[in-house]
Amino acid sequence: MYSLKDLIIYFLKLGTWGFGGPVALVGYMHRDLVENKKWISEDDFKEGLALSQLAPGPLAAQLSIYLGYVHYRLLGATLAGIAFVLPSFLMVLGIGYAYMIYGGLPWMQAVFYGIGAAVIGIISIGSYKLTTKSIGKDKLLWLICFVVAATTFITEEEIIWIILLAGVVVWFAKAPPKFSNPSINILTPLAFLEFLPVVTESKLWQIGWFFTKAGAFVFGSGLAIVPFLYGGVVKEYHWLNEQQFLDAVAVAMITPGPVVITVGFIGYLVAGIPGACVAALATFLPCYLFTVIPAPYFKKYGKNPSIKAFVDGVTAAAIGAIAGAVLVIGKRTLIDMPTILIAMSTIGLLLKFKKIQEPYIIIVAALTGILIKLIL
Repeated sequence: MYSLKDLIIYFLKLGTWGFGGPVALVGYMHRDLVENKKWISEDDFKEGLALSQLAPGPLAAQLSIYLGYVHYRLLGATLAGIAFVLPSFLMVLGIGYAYMIYGGLPWMQAVFYGIGAAVIGIISIGSYKLTTKSIGKDKLLWLICFVVAATTFITEEEIIWIILLAGVVVWFAKAPPKFSNPSINILTPLAFLEFLPVVTESKLWQIGWFFTKAGAFVFGSGLAIVPFLYGGVVKEYHWLNEQQFLDAVAVAMITPGPVVITVGFIGYLVAGIPGACVAALATFLPCYLFTVIPAPYFKKYGKNPSIKAFVDGVTAAAIGAIAGAVLVIGKRTLIDMPTILIAMSTIGLLLKFKKIQEPYIIIVAALTGILIKLIL
């Protein structure tokens, strides 16, 4: 039997060196904790993965919380989640400080000129993989994905009630509810979050409320949060301009741990260290609660057809929102032939070399951006 200290050290290491996004991180956890160390049984891991995919929240972070819960309950879940997120959070604080100090210098602008174009390619491939993996041949899900992608592209923001409506449509189409079913009550807090007014105009309260909603509506991949953040951070609150937002996504790509940690960078740019802490806490608290609260009951209700149908619909809509956001950000980022070539090269590399890790592409893109700016 492993100790809680052993588990915390493991997740600190994974949060420090775990590159590759949610799918890679989940693979590392299975390899290390199930196959090599044998701390977690195959059944416990599968149940944790299913719950992480079913409930809103970033996939890898939720799985780390669940695996901490398996043998050490609430204390284990809490400490495992913190250990996994903390290293990348500290990294984005450091990068945020450097960005604020040096962001106006030509070399920093050149770095993000190349990185911004590469990020478009990375997100495009991420959207493609999510679509093929999650939607398959289901015509209803494809229709929802297309409609939401078009809506996101036209309005240039993610409309949460459309995503929730997509979940309800698939729910009624595939598993018509019986209104005494307890699964209905699971959806109520999500809808309530969207319409409850913010009680204060304080910027930190606005940050806390916005990122709480962001954390409550992220399904599966950290990429799903990108269109939601874009709609709020850039379009609604005008906290960041489009280039700063794209730089924030790039920071998430070059740091280990969950992609969603970009919220710490955004919070830092908006309101310094307090903003970073509030944004990160508000984003990860919903995923923590959505993991530890249903964990004891998941074996009983996890295979409920109504819940699965709702999540299928929301996932398809979220994927559509990602595709729409890629188009919106892409048309503003790919402004000349060099940026188009960087984006296309990134897509080509990721398609040809399946195991290549994004941070290497980001580094090459940064160097390319500097070279281009020196030549021009």
